[in-house]
Amino acid sequence: MTTTTTTTGFQLASPAFGNDQLIPARHTCEGDGISPELAWSAPPVAVKSFALLVHDPDAPKGDFTHWLLWDIPATETSLAEGKGSQSSGATGTNSLNDVAYLPPTPPPGDSPHRYIFELYALDVSKLGLRRGSNRMEFEAAIRPHVLAGARLIGRFGRPLR
Repeated sequence: MTTTTTTTGFQLASPAFGNDQLIPARHTCEGDGISPELAWSAPPVAVKSFALLVHDPDAPKGDFTHWLLWDIPATETSLAEGKGSQSSGATGTNSLNDVAYLPPTPPPGDSPHRYIFELYALDVSKLGLRRGSNRMEFEAAIRPHVLAGARLIGRFGRPLR
């Protein structure tokens, strides 16, 4: 399991893929489309909750949001595989206006896209966002509460058929 570490030691990893490695088809539009297992360690002592953003900065129409989660309890150290719409926290709206994990789905023939999983340790237990809030609302809500962040990058591309 490869991890990405921040300057605070906070780490995010997945047993499904290593940092800057290919995301297995199982977690993409080419497979079951289920969210990968994620695990984290060494968050700041003062953490009261976690928030997760998954996005594709290489999407043709600009940075594309695949998954938003927040109010994940500070006692959690992982998200199980397939918890894209049933997490222990609140779920936001992805770029297709769905309240769920949206698997990587780059256009056929594109170079592999980067899918960035960003986990934030927050100093509040509840953000006060309504379920289904969008990325702009999510980012505005977490901004004043971020203690540390950890990042994991996966890649996925599809050949022309």
